[in-house]
Amino acid sequence: MNSLNQEVSTKLELIRQTLTETEAVGIRLRGTDWFAWATAGASNTVLLTTETGIAEVLVTLQDAWVLTDEIEAQRLVNEELPTNFKLNVNPWADVTVREAFVRNATDGGKILSDRPIPHVEKRLPPSLKEHKQVMMPSELERYRQVGRKASEAMTEVLKAAKPTWTEYQLAGAGAEALWAKGLHPALILVAGNRRLPLYRHATPTGEEIGREAMMVFCARGYGLYANLTRFVSFGKVSDQPTELHRHIREIEAQALNLCKPGTTLNAVYETLAQAYQQHGFPNAIREHHQGGTTGYLSREIIANSTTTNTLAENMAVAWNPSLPGTKIEDTFVILDHGKLENLTFDPNFRSVEVEGRLRPVVLEM
Repeated sequence: MNSLNQEVSTKLELIRQTLTETEAVGIRLRGTDWFAWATAGASNTVLLTTETGIAEVLVTLQDAWVLTDEIEAQRLVNEELPTNFKLNVNPWADVTVREAFVRNATDGGKILSDRPIPHVEKRLPPSLKEHKQVMMPSELERYRQVGRKASEAMTEVLKAAKPTWTEYQLAGAGAEALWAKGLHPALILVAGNRRLPLYRHATPTGEEIGREAMMVFCARGYGLYANLTRFVSFGKVSDQPTELHRHIREIEAQALNLCKPGTTLNAVYETLAQAYQQHGFPNAIREHHQGGTTGYLSREIIANSTTTNTLAENMAVAWNPSLPGTKIEDTFVILDHGKLENLTFDPNFRSVEVEGRLRPVVLEM
């Protein structure tokens, strides 16, 4: 059995364990995140902006199906799906056929779902959601590919960028570079020199980027998200921005130092709040979210003061502390003994060492 089929078999066992524990008879996974998880990286995405796709997974104690319509079935079989699943195909114009199949397959019993139909299905238990966040070795290998490709695309684009480009042009070049490497540009933010200190979530505009720019990627491959932020400057960075970037690297280091199995997300959040205060920015914790766990969503859980979820080995995190005009972000996985592996590190991008880790600095062109 190849590694993908073995991975799916293990996940089907986890799903069926959940069925037994909850006394449910079926689990339906509709989201693009859960579909990719259950199928070892297959995609049910056609329209990039939707949370659900053109197929779903249905698992009972006896069987596992992918449910789709006659438009999509052959392509999924040829290009996406591992062999662990049966296929059930309904006419594209009659979704009632699919619902009738589900009722028959589950004998009308209790069904759980990631996106449940109100008053008909129940939500997934936290235990299965935790399994989704802890990467198996085969998932980590795919994640490394996604992170490497995303960071290389970022470097390529920023090294080619010109101060006369508009934010649209820079974002478009980023999207082109990601697509060329087989990744979905799930999110690209760009802020040029004027807008950079104004907005944390700077969606691109037609304005020229000017002397300095920030670009953010949430790049998706095999359903997994590589999240990273980088800066480019056309000319030497002045002293004030340099100091802000130094502050944010040191603030981030305190969060990364805590990323070990057993640490809670709210503990990391509170440490970031204290770090901002120590560096003279007591309100910054409230001016932007700080990140959290990542994987099959750009953020599986966004940390705040009440998120008591616990970090674990083989879980991925992406923190993004920020100050006006500066931000830092990469995607890390927690390895054994609490070591961190930076999945989005590119040795061809400028970096400095901060508490034993190489962290990106502004690329001066």
